[in-house]
Amino acid sequence: MVTLTVSAVLVFAVELIARGSFADTINFFHQPFKPSWTTVALFALLLVGLDALLGRPHHGLLIVAPVTLVLAFVGHQKSLYLGDPLYPTDFLYIRQILELMPLLVRERPLAGLGIAVGLVAGIALLIYAWRHWRRRVPVMTFWARISRLAIAIPALAFFVSIMDYATFSWTRDRLQIIPMMWDQKENYASNGFAIAFALNVPMAKVKAPQGYSDKAIDAIARPEPAVAALPEEKPDVIIVMSESFWDPMRLPGVSITPDPIPSVRAAQSGHVFSPEFGGMTANVEFEALTGFSNAFLPAGSIPYQQYVRAPVPSLATFFRSEGYETRAIHPFADWFWNRGPVYKAFGFDTFMSEQNLPALEKRGPLASDAALTEEIIRQADATEHPFFFFAVSLQSHGPYEPNRYSDATHQVEADTSSWARQSILTYAEGASDADRGLQRLIDWAAKRERPTVIAFFGDHLPPLGPVYVETGFMNEPVAKRKAPIDEMLVQHETPLVVWSNRTGAVRDIGSISPAFLPLHVLETAGISHPYYTGFLGDLHERYRVVDRNMLMPKAGEPVFDWSRQKDQDLDPAIRDFRWLQYDMMFGKRHGAKPFFPETIDKVVANRTRSPLFLTVEALG
Repeated sequence: MVTLTVSAVLVFAVELIARGSFADTINFFHQPFKPSWTTVALFALLLVGLDALLGRPHHGLLIVAPVTLVLAFVGHQKSLYLGDPLYPTDFLYIRQILELMPLLVRERPLAGLGIAVGLVAGIALLIYAWRHWRRRVPVMTFWARISRLAIAIPALAFFVSIMDYATFSWTRDRLQIIPMMWDQKENYASNGFAIAFALNVPMAKVKAPQGYSDKAIDAIARPEPAVAALPEEKPDVIIVMSESFWDPMRLPGVSITPDPIPSVRAAQSGHVFSPEFGGMTANVEFEALTGFSNAFLPAGSIPYQQYVRAPVPSLATFFRSEGYETRAIHPFADWFWNRGPVYKAFGFDTFMSEQNLPALEKRGPLASDAALTEEIIRQADATEHPFFFFAVSLQSHGPYEPNRYSDATHQVEADTSSWARQSILTYAEGASDADRGLQRLIDWAAKRERPTVIAFFGDHLPPLGPVYVETGFMNEPVAKRKAPIDEMLVQHETPLVVWSNRTGAVRDIGSISPAFLPLHVLETAGISHPYYTGFLGDLHERYRVVDRNMLMPKAGEPVFDWSRQKDQDLDPAIRDFRWLQYDMMFGKRHGAKPFFPETIDKVVANRTRSPLFLTVEALG
């Protein structure tokens, strides 16, 4: 009874911290169709098992309580900052979080100090409690420990066995555990923090879609042309993914003078509908380089961290096969988002990171957009062969603390708090620098004799937090994953420019998923490719946005919750998209010859091991 009571108190505390609402926590325990008491029983079994292993009653609480309470706190902070709950895969990029911690602390030094003091005090208290408990509590007898393990281990093992959400479980259903993997906010709200977190553990494994087979791939309509075709004079291509680039003039009731992004506004081709908000840059980058979609991967997954373990076809793979020099440029550490190995798997010849770039001048705490732009131009001028450059900027990474720039050139008027107004100024100043960087690239490329195509876009909206609420832009500090289409567009669109020194700016692209960027870049360059302009071109005739929560067709109403449909009920165009992506990332690559001919006779994946541990062999 004591263990059950302690478990109930702990589960209540975890839910209270994770939800940040006493009323929501009470509701979770009060509703009969919520697995609150199942969670309590689960925690009780875990405590009983740990007590038996440690040899003293209630000793397991000193392990379970700190871990779960800290996870709940981190999950609540993530939901406030990015709008998503905490996933098991988030720990794959803990190094990134630690690297960015100085920026977060500088924005809120008192909060940073409080966390540090709390952490030290908590560790000291835990050590004291551990030593005190071991001295005061008697050791369990051997048979007491065995009996506890005999109860806890089989029960916990059975619970683990029913947590595979991809298969139906009668027991799980009776326990009121309903996996809602298509809507993670509701998943955590309905199932509670602990069980929803556990449900997401299997996301590292990507199962073959229903109906996927070699015959299914063969049945996909073959694109035109069957092989890639390039102009006689191969155009150079530069893509710049600008960190958190967005139009701050969209904030209602806010006046910024002068216009921070006049160059983008003059040359704008459309918008990128970002699948992310406030972070997770690598997921947007994955779509933009591969032409694949995060919509077909488990929610919360990070393909750069989890799935790119072997060559994956990308724009770099294609350009390299055509004799281009392929280079990725990012003025930060090469391990960040696992970019070093990923870029190699994508086919880049070189990755220029802070490890091998010349020291770039900073504006604020990070490498400036101006310096990055000049480095791109310097490397381009020094390259004799046709080249494909993919650059990711850094200067405008959040948080956007007031007074980041002592020489700000803009003025902001807004009926908000002083902090919010100064935060808008910081962001606008960085956006202006990015805008000037694009104009510098355009001015340089306009004078070149070689055909040159430039694409420029923002990866996601900036994490401005309270600014959105104070200005009335959003009701919450983070964007919604599911909302009416007008809200979704406003909260996920970033500016897109596709420009050529032969034909100028491309117009009327509209709002597109990042996965369609290769289509528009290659078409502007006068290049055709079986997948990037063929398959994606046909798909784009039907859809502008392929998002996990929404399909936005070119004509007609958006389709929400489409991912819950069985493959046989999906539009064949979306079903084929899913099958082909799985085939090239995890399957037998049966579609390589018709859709990615540049990959044939160059690499082959060893399929004798798990898809997460693919190896690559060069063919002679």
